[in-house]
Amino acid sequence: MAKRSYYEDSITNFVSTSPESVYLALHQAHTFSDAERQNEAWKHQITQLQLSLRSLSEGYIFFEFRIPRMGKRADIVLIFDGIIFVIEYKVNSKNHDRTAREQAIDYALDLKNFHEGSHNKRIIPILIATESSHTDSTISFSEDLVAQTICTNDNDILSVINKCIKSYPSESFSASEWASSRYLPTPTICEAAQALYAKHSVDEITRSDNNARNLTLTANTVNDVIQTAKRFSRKAICFLTGVPGSGKTLAGLNIAHATLVGENPGESVFLSGNGPLVKVLQQSLINDIAEREKKPKKEAAREVKTFIQNIHEFRDEYVRDSNAPANRIAIFDEAQRAWNKNKASLFMKDRGHPNFNQSEPEFLISIMDRHQDWAVIVCVVGGGQEINVGEGGVTEWLTALQHKPSWDIYISDQLQSSDHFAEEGLSSALTKVKCNVDNSLHLSTSVRSFRAESLSRFVHLLLEKDSMRAKEELQLLSKYPICLTRELDMARKWLKSNARGSERYGIIASSKAQRLRAEGISVKDAIQPEIWFLADKSDVRSSYALEMIGTEFDTQGLELDWACLAWDANLYPTDEGWYFREFKGSKWMDIKNEDNRSFLINAYRVLLTRARQGLIIFIPKGSTEDPTRPPEHYDAIYNYLTNLGIPEI
Repeated sequence: MAKRSYYEDSITNFVSTSPESVYLALHQAHTFSDAERQNEAWKHQITQLQLSLRSLSEGYIFFEFRIPRMGKRADIVLIFDGIIFVIEYKVNSKNHDRTAREQAIDYALDLKNFHEGSHNKRIIPILIATESSHTDSTISFSEDLVAQTICTNDNDILSVINKCIKSYPSESFSASEWASSRYLPTPTICEAAQALYAKHSVDEITRSDNNARNLTLTANTVNDVIQTAKRFSRKAICFLTGVPGSGKTLAGLNIAHATLVGENPGESVFLSGNGPLVKVLQQSLINDIAEREKKPKKEAAREVKTFIQNIHEFRDEYVRDSNAPANRIAIFDEAQRAWNKNKASLFMKDRGHPNFNQSEPEFLISIMDRHQDWAVIVCVVGGGQEINVGEGGVTEWLTALQHKPSWDIYISDQLQSSDHFAEEGLSSALTKVKCNVDNSLHLSTSVRSFRAESLSRFVHLLLEKDSMRAKEELQLLSKYPICLTRELDMARKWLKSNARGSERYGIIASSKAQRLRAEGISVKDAIQPEIWFLADKSDVRSSYALEMIGTEFDTQGLELDWACLAWDANLYPTDEGWYFREFKGSKWMDIKNEDNRSFLINAYRVLLTRARQGLIIFIPKGSTEDPTRPPEHYDAIYNYLTNLGIPEI
């Protein structure tokens, strides 16, 4: 296994080694673009730590310890007397600013949650502002044995370490075994995109245990299809399927990026009709590239937008342009949401194309078919989260392919047999095309939440009103807190008290939850997804402010660490099943259309699975004086959820 740090040794050896030798090892290992500044920081750290740690007879030190999920490295990790110290330096700084404190605890939390050797260890993050005269050595641990960041300076670091060791004696362990233990990350989609773009492999940033499908296997299968298409001048389409949270979008990004850094960097493009996801991914990469490579944001934006595009913009471009696209490989994320013929035709008519009469799949295939020799389409397909009218499903793609016999079609058997991908007309459409079956095109295990692989099963049973099995499934979520409250302020306090470091939290609600306005929650005020999901706590437009609300349309495909779902009376349980409503004018109206009922159920399915670490559900009390907010409807939601075993706080 490759070393996780640039330099590592016992503290005894470190303090007796010449500073030049330590520096040379770091210098030879680094790949930083800001080399001069980094080199000066290392020289300072080496000198000060050799002086400060000289009296310690045991322990182990790591410089630049790799944190794969975040695509970054911790300045120093120190193992001493059974405690893991994660030390972050701010050289020439007088202040322990919030961002730096959060960075230190983020590294500690990453080790605690994803590094197997750290699961049962005490971890103490320390922030050293070298020019500060201030030290706050208050030690405060959370239940998971991760402390709040301790702030200090060069002169007091030894006294801080000694205080921690004396206050919390712990059982010593082998630093080398600790360093070599498994790292099983589950990055957010933004973290994963940044790490891939920074040339980390998908193996580095994703789980590799036996309970998670290896995304590399899927990527290799698709790459084999691409190479075959190239070699024999064929057209091919792969349907990459997976259960919710299994990493389908990450798999698509990995496939697109693998060709981006290959011999023909403009060969592939990642496309999605999910506007918020595209905006957040694009802005996330722009910010990261601008910071990491010191590029102007405009230059970074031009680079990123050739890699990740909105599928509707791609479509519109090739309505105007009849040439073959520059890309030969197109990865369509959430391909099941592509529009059917009626939806696409109506939309294009409004855009000044009255004669457009194709479904989106039919037209998108025709765009790639303009290449005279080879082309490959990868359709990334999910199921059970259709939330809008006009989404054609896989059936639309297969129907379009009936008229394209020159295209080779690759699927997994799950597309044929799984209830998760059941849709009207799919079985019939599959019988009318010839398919190559390869089961590595299906991702079978949810890895969205490292705390709750069974969350999607629990949510499915909850929405199916299968109370008995839902209760049983809830018991398996012991590491994933789910609770409810009737007080919105209590929900806000819960989010803030549970989130640490830069862990993101926010309030989410159904787009049809219009009577939450009486509680101060307006689902009609549009958020800017790239700001809501990416801006820090100083920006009142971010999710952190707990003012702007994310709906199912804003959040599908994206994640928060901690979420409050505000549940309105547009969906409430009865003895016969769910009652479906939408608010029109001044009153609620029943939803009778089965498709629209399905969209509402799926909206709550999306919302209930947005949080990686924990969820609180806010259920208003209603008002006897307001006929649009009858207490008995909200009480029905409350009683159903509490009967499942969800506790109230």
